Amino acid sequence: MSSSEIFISETIGTAVLILMGGGVCAAVTFKRSKAFNAGWVAIAFGWGFAVLTGAYIAAKSGAHLNPAVTIGIALKGGIPWSEVPVYFAGEFLGAMIGAVLMWLVYYGQFRAHLTDPEVLAGHNGEEGMVDPAAAPKAGPVLGIFSTGPEIRHAVQNVVTEIIATTVLVLAILTLGLSDNGKGVGVIGTLLVALVVTGIGLSLGGPTGYAINPVRDLGPRIVHALLPLPNKGGSDWGYAWIPVVGPLIGGALAGGIYQMAFA
Repeated sequence: MSSSEIFISETIGTAVLILMGGGVCAAVTFKRSKAFNAGWVAIAFGWGFAVLTGAYIAAKSGAHLNPAVTIGIALKGGIPWSEVPVYFAGEFLGAMIGAVLMWLVYYGQFRAHLTDPEVLAGHNGEEGMVDPAAAPKAGPVLGIFSTGPEIRHAVQNVVTEIIATTVLVLAILTLGLSDNGKGVGVIGTLLVALVVTGIGLSLGGPTGYAINPVRDLGPRIVHALLPLPNKGGSDWGYAWIPVVGPLIGGALAGGIYQMAFA
């Protein structure tokens, strides 16, 4: 495959992943959504199906959709290191595009939610508009775009992301690479989606399981840039954890594979 084909495939696949994954978070969050309060199980399965759909669409490039996966496959020898930046670029751009598309789908719900006095009072501790100077680090809709911890403890949070991502990438590597050597095959894609769902249900509680640097960073940047009223902060103080943790996890999984299975 040419670099442009890899880039386009990963961009489109990752955009669909974030559109659907962010979409289930929005559907569960907004009071004016038919899926309001559907709960964590709906989110875990929604992200699993999002992975499944995006991965099938991006099958041509191996459907990494995740820099941590790209690193693990490169360490396994599935792709040359010269292709890694191309994968990263497509994944990052796709994540931002997917976040914007999700915002367009839920445009009316965003406006209703962020101008609802009850929502603002509950989030900011006072009636009226959110004061940017007094707003909490995470705005009232940031959780739709990116992840955040239930208990803010940097060491625990980054270790959680490392462990969860190691499980994901090790599962992908041990499933075996497809004939083109770039990713898992058709059945493997379904199994990976089930693994992602399982990680969400079992390991996702502490941090919201980013397990993918661009899944968190791309939409977080979109949150910061979009003209959302009363959106509050983007919690940049936490943003390094769902980037660094998954990258370490991907590299760790590649190392474990080389030592134990190669």
